[in-house]
Amino acid sequence: MGVYLPVDSIYGEYGLWGVVVSLFSYMIINLIKSQKAQTEDLEVIKQAIRKMESVNDNTQSIVLKFLDRWNSVESKNERRFEKNIEMQNNVTDTLNYIMGKLNNKGG
Repeated sequence: MGVYLPVDSIYGEYGLWGVVVSLFSYMIINLIKSQKAQTEDLEVIKQAIRKMESVNDNTQSIVLKFLDRWNSVESKNERRFEKNIEMQNNVTDTLNYIMGKLNNKGG
């Protein structure tokens, strides 16, 4: 005589295993779906970052060109100012020379 297992017990055990396998399969399928969604979101984020990098590079280029131009204009203005000062000094020297000559003749 063998061990007699009631049919209800066998079906119950197989049913429990079926539920466990079903839940495990459901969990795996949901993990795969969420992984796909995360991958798609990451691709969108990567594209947005590339666009921002491009805009940042363009902005940086514009700012550098602006600074170069500003420095160039400032350099030209500085040279113009130095020439004006030099001209004023020459006029002042000439005026002092003339005034010195006039003072020598009058005295």
